[in-house]
Amino acid sequence: MSALILDGKESARKVKSEVSAAVADLDYRPGLATVLVGDDPASHTYVRGKRSDAAEVGILSFHHEHPADIRQDELEDVIAGLNEDNAVDGILVQLPLPEGLDSERIVSSIDPAKDVDGLHPHNLGLLLLGRPGLRPCTPSGIMRMLEDNGVGVAGKTAVVIGRSFLVGRPLALMMATKGVDATVTMAHSRTPDLVEVSRRADILVAAIGVPRMVNAEYVKPGAAVIDVGISRVEDGLAGDVDFESVREVAGSITPVPGGVGPMTRAMLLVNTLEAARNRRGS
Repeated sequence: MSALILDGKESARKVKSEVSAAVADLDYRPGLATVLVGDDPASHTYVRGKRSDAAEVGILSFHHEHPADIRQDELEDVIAGLNEDNAVDGILVQLPLPEGLDSERIVSSIDPAKDVDGLHPHNLGLLLLGRPGLRPCTPSGIMRMLEDNGVGVAGKTAVVIGRSFLVGRPLALMMATKGVDATVTMAHSRTPDLVEVSRRADILVAAIGVPRMVNAEYVKPGAAVIDVGISRVEDGLAGDVDFESVREVAGSITPVPGGVGPMTRAMLLVNTLEAARNRRGS
C-alpha cells in the first residue's frame, strides 16, 4: 500500500486562514519587510511568493531590493533602518546572499524581536534553552504539518539527516523539547551506517541537500518521511527522498514540491503575527 501523502498546501491553507482571522481582529496591520539582494531568479520567485502570502492575510509588505554589488556596510545600514521603523514588525533577508556578503553578520544585525526567520543567535539560543521565541520557519512548519496529519511525535524515535542551522539542528531541538518528547538522532553524511541509523526512525527527516539520496533502504516500514530538500534535476524538481520507491514503504510522506515548502512560507506569517503582538500587543 502506498504511503499517505502529507499535503503541505492544505496545512498551509489552514495556517493562513488562522493568521488572516487573527490579523482581522487587530486594530493595526502587522508589517513585513523583505530584503532582496542580487538577481537570482529563484530568490526573486521566493520573495514574490512571500509578499503575496502577506497580502493575502492582511499583513503589510515593505520590499527593499538592492544590487548584488551592495557593500556590507550599506546593507547593514538598510537593516538598521528597518530595525528602527515602527511600521515594520518582521524583517526577512532572502538567503543566500551574493558572494562577498557576510550572511551571518547580516542576520545578526536584525533586531531579534523582528527576526521572523528565527535565525538570529538570540532566538536560536532561546530555542536551545526551551524558552519562548521566534522559531525557524521550516522546522516549525514540519512540526505543524505532523500535528495536522495526526502523526504523533511523543515517544517516537526520530532521525534528522542534516545538521544545518536552518533546519536540522533546530528541528532536532524542537522534537526533543520537553512536552514534545521524541528521542532524536541528528545524522549527517559522515554518520557511520547511515542507512541502518535511518531505518530505526519512526519519523525520518531528510534535509541533506542531495537529490533522491534517501531510498527505500533507509526507511522503516510505516515510518513518516519528511523531505526538506529541493533541487533542480534533468527531469524537473527533486527532493532528498526518492519519492517513488519510498512511498511504497513509508506510512506517510511529503511530496516535492507541495510538502514542506508551503509550510515554510506559512510559518513566516505566523512569526510576523507573533512579532507584531509581542511589539505592539494583541
